[in-house]
Parts: sequence; structure tokens; C-alpha cells
Amino acid sequence: MRDIVNCLWFDGQGRQAAIFYTGIFPESGLLGDVSLEAPAALEREPAIVEFVLKGRRFIALNGGPQYSFSEAASFQVLCEDQSEVDHYWSGLTDGGEEGQCGWLKDRFGVSWQVVPVRLGELLSDSDPEVVNRVVEAFMAMRKLDIAVIEAAAAG
Repeated sequence: MRDIVNCLWFDGQGRQAAIFYTGIFPESGLLGDVSLEAPAALEREPAIVEFVLKGRRFIALNGGPQYSFSEAASFQVLCEDQSEVDHYWSGLTDGGEEGQCGWLKDRFGVSWQVVPVRLGELLSDSDPEVVNRVVEAFMAMRKLDIAVIEAAAAG
């Protein structure tokens, strides 16, 4: 096996989405596109747009209105610090909508989770009271705030 590539089905906005995403993530860029005979509604967009986000390959497929995105599939962005959380949250929610607990939908309807690595560490704490305080704190948030989560963990 050579690789596993994420393929996202769009209704004519694949190139716009690829440009949007590659403008947010480092180590990203457009690789190329393929134009095919397409329905009139999709003539302005290539059928397939290949791009890389943080070194991972993606394909944006302009397939039409048959399918749409849902929270059943999402991308998790693991952040080292609050400045990364702020950067990705701000970038991905631009034109989109905030959700609870670090979840959001971008302007194309794709679901993302912007999560500090520290949250996973605190949720793995051996003290169940620490874990309960951390869960209570982050469940009340939209964009996750590491300082508030750490304060909750400390009691």
C-alpha cells in the first residue's frame, strides 16, 4: 500500500476549499487539479483538486449535491499551545460556525475539532476528580482555553 488519502466531496467548491485550507495550515499547498466533462453547475470548478495540509494529501472532489458533510466525520487538529488553538479556531470558523467542546463547522460544512494536546494529558490523569473537573470545564466551552482547563484540573 502506498498511502491513504482523504477525499472530500464538494458541491462545486472544492478548489475554494483547498485554497482556504492551505491558507490556514503550514506545510500546505495545492498540488494540481483535473478538469472533466461536468454538469453546467460545476463548469467553473475542476472536478478534482489535489492538495496537502500539514504534509497529508487530500482530494477535493466536486461531485455535486448528492452528499453533504456531517459531524459523523471530522478532522482533529492537535495543538501544542493556546496560540495554535486560537490560530486554527479563528481560521476555520471564519465564515463557519462554532460548536461545543472545541468542535466547529467551517464555511464548507466540514467538521473540525481544535484540541490542545494538554487536554488529552489531563483526561488521562489517574485522579478521577481531576478528570471530572476537566470534563466539566471543557464541556462548557466552545473554543478550548488551556489555562481555564488547567485551573480546573488544579482544583
